[in-house]
Amino acid sequence: MAKKSQIARNAKKVKLVAQYAEKRAALKAAGDWEGLQLLPKNSSPVRVKNRCAITGRGRGYMRTFGLSRIQFREMAREGKIPGVKKASW
Repeated sequence: MAKKSQIARNAKKVKLVAQYAEKRAALKAAGDWEGLQLLPKNSSPVRVKNRCAITGRGRGYMRTFGLSRIQFREMAREGKIPGVKKASW
């Protein structure tokens, strides 16, 4: 599991991105690059890290499920993810 501080820091970035999304879009449309630079750095969507919803793990993230590869495998094996089953041949 990821450190609580990393998860909290990422949540703070997500909140800032949502707060400044409208203003950022307006500045981009107007071509006001100086105005964009005055916004907080963490309000950029690029700085948000995709993390597992359960453990907070940052690596091995599966975007379609919002889980890390480890949690995906465990939940799929237990049948907790609808439509996913173990392949066998």
